[in-house]
Amino acid sequence: MAQDTQSNALQGALVGGLALALGLYFAFHAVQGDFGLFSRIQIEADEQVLIAERDVLLAQLSILENQTRRLSDANLDLDLLDERARDVLGFMRPDELVIR
Repeated sequence: MAQDTQSNALQGALVGGLALALGLYFAFHAVQGDFGLFSRIQIEADEQVLIAERDVLLAQLSILENQTRRLSDANLDLDLLDERARDVLGFMRPDELVIR
């Protein structure tokens, strides 16, 4: 009878230890794993950086679309054309002063 109680106590301790080990394993991976809390925080921080980068790129795209529209055949802006030609070709009028 005493041996049965020792055996049951040992089995209970083994099951409890196994349950504790599994619980700790899953808790660790819930925090540290690939899909854990720390990874989620890092992904959210990366998302904010990418959103800011996207906003900058959208602003640059808007500027380029505006310049493209102003240089099209339908709406030719002579001042912008003159500015771009001078910038690309490096030309200037004799009465201009270039400061770099």
